[in-house]
Amino acid sequence: MTSICAAVFLWGSMLVSTVAEACTRFVYLGSSDQVITGRSMDWKTDVGTNLWVFPRGMKRSGEAGPNSVEWTAKYGSVIASGYDVSTTDGMNEAGLVANVLWLVESSYPAYDGKGPGLTIAAWAQYVLDNFATVQEAVDTLAKEPFTIVTDSVPGEDRLATLHLSLSDATGDSAIVEYIDGKQVIHHSRDYQVMTNSPIFEEQLALNSYWQQIGGTVMLPGTNRAADRFARASFYVNAIPKSEEPVEAIASVFSVIRNVSVPFGITTPDQPNISSTRWRTVADQKRKLYFFESALTPNIFWADLTRFDFSEETGKVMKLDLGPNQTNIYSGLVNAEFTEAEPFKFLGL
Repeated sequence: MTSICAAVFLWGSMLVSTVAEACTRFVYLGSSDQVITGRSMDWKTDVGTNLWVFPRGMKRSGEAGPNSVEWTAKYGSVIASGYDVSTTDGMNEAGLVANVLWLVESSYPAYDGKGPGLTIAAWAQYVLDNFATVQEAVDTLAKEPFTIVTDSVPGEDRLATLHLSLSDATGDSAIVEYIDGKQVIHHSRDYQVMTNSPIFEEQLALNSYWQQIGGTVMLPGTNRAADRFARASFYVNAIPKSEEPVEAIASVFSVIRNVSVPFGITTPDQPNISSTRWRTVADQKRKLYFFESALTPNIFWADLTRFDFSEETGKVMKLDLGPNQTNIYSGLVNAEFTEAEPFKFLGL
């Protein structure tokens, strides 16, 4: 009862607080070893997203000054960029998915420039380049091989405050946050859902309250992060575990749309709630990466098994989504990618 009361108090307090830019991520665990990760990108302005193909063998820098961490990509990936200076979402050829979402409570350790540094813009890409599974990523990240270095959001005077979610082809999940300057890793197959504020530990407490009420009785319906967390947690396990991949993908899209924010919504008393700009669905068994813009009529997808990710002949390629992701594509789009120079991660 005490935990329920605490959850009710926390949930209630969020009703009178503002939230930052919002997103939702969840992992569907289906039949026949199907694992599918859905994600929405909610932002108040055009986030300048394009899709990119990165092959193995790319030499990377943490873009944090002279002592930046350096690495060579072990795995090829398809990613969705932010402003073409960061990786916000993506899947690598092993089926590992990484997503960064806003978390206003994030507080990163001070960086003195002496140890290895990694720009927050390349946080997700570092994981996609280096690991095949969540366990591999967690084992390395727990050793804190670098210091995360944040920077201002392009065109704004505030620092990027993000947390990172990971899922792999086995259905394993992890959430990585920096709270009070300390890295906190939540690692469990049970951690299927992540949204924004409050911190993940408190989201779990809130969700336990709604689980005891039961989703068929009542679910919170606002656009706030805690409410979207409760709805995604219920629906991701309420949708059928279909043997048909097409039906499974349709179910995942239906849930990510359910927790999206209507485009163009205005909330005068909640100025920081943002419209959903786009959604991704990553089929980690079939290695398909689906993309849906809020401003175009079609879903399209890339098939990672058909890209050349080899170090010898693989090329960096880009799919230009246009302003506000309004360029229209449909179906399989591998052939629509064109060779391009890789973008540089925003850093020091």
